[in-house]
Amino acid sequence: MTLRRKLEEKFFHALSALFALFIVFVLVHIIWSIFQKGISALSWQMVSQEPKGGFYLGKEGGILNAIAGSFYLAIASTILAFIISLPVALFMNIYLIKYKRTLTGIRFFLDVLWGVPSIVYGAFGFVILIYLGMKTSLGAGIITVAVMIAPIMIRAMDEVLKTIPIGLQEAAYALGSTKTETAYKIFFRQALPGFATAVLLAFGRGIGDAASVLFTTGFTDYVPQKLSDPAATLPLSIFFQLGSPYDEVQSRAYASAIILIFIVLVISISARLLSGAGKSRK
Repeated sequence: MTLRRKLEEKFFHALSALFALFIVFVLVHIIWSIFQKGISALSWQMVSQEPKGGFYLGKEGGILNAIAGSFYLAIASTILAFIISLPVALFMNIYLIKYKRTLTGIRFFLDVLWGVPSIVYGAFGFVILIYLGMKTSLGAGIITVAVMIAPIMIRAMDEVLKTIPIGLQEAAYALGSTKTETAYKIFFRQALPGFATAVLLAFGRGIGDAASVLFTTGFTDYVPQKLSDPAATLPLSIFFQLGSPYDEVQSRAYASAIILIFIVLVISISARLLSGAGKSRK
C-alpha cells in the first residue's frame, strides 16, 4: 500500500509538472509569435501620434488615441468598481459572517456574474444607452466596465478577508470597536496587500476587454477630452487593424498587442511589489 501511494504521488507530481511546462510553453509561444510579427512595426511615431487620414489603409499616424482611451477607461472603471466593491466585501465579512446561507447565496450570485460573458455586459450597457437616449461615450464605457469587473473585485477581496482570523474581529469588539471601525481600521489594513491583487485582476480584465466596450464607448481617432466623447481602446484598435487587408496595418495590430502586453506586465509587477511591501511591513 505504501509503495502504491508513492507511485501515485510520483505520477501526479510528474503530471502536474508536465501540464505546468505545457502552459508555460504555450504562453511563451503566444508572446513570441506576437513579438515576431509586431516588433518591426513598433515605433515612437506609433506610440506618440494619433491616427492620421488613411491610417487603417497603411498611411501615417499612431495609436495614441487607443492608449489614452484604454488608460482612461481602465483606471476610471477600476476606481469606480473599488468604491463599490470595498464596502460590499467588508459588509459580507463583518455584518453577514453569522448568516452562512445568505453569505453562500451572495457568493454564488457573484460567481455567476463573474462568469457572464463580457459581450452580455456590453449588450446590457447598449440597451441602457438606448433607453436613456445617450450616445456611445467614454463615460458609458466606464460604467459598463465597472459593472463587469465589480463582481471579480468583490470575490477577490472576499477571499482575502476570509483568511483573517475571526479572533481578530472578536478582540476588536472586546476593546469596544464598532463593526464599522473593525471593518475599515482593522480588516482593511490587514487585507491591504491582498486587495492589490484584487485591483490587478479587475484592471487587467478592464484594460484587455473588447466586447463590453464595443457597443458603449464607440471609436474615434482622437484622444477623448471629456466623458461624453467617444473613446478608442487598444483591444478595439487591434481588432480593427487585424481586419484590414493590408499587411502593414496587420503588423501594427501585433505592435499594438505588444504595447498592451507591456502595460499589463508593468501593472502586474507593480502590484506584486506593492503586495510584497505590504507583507514586509507586517
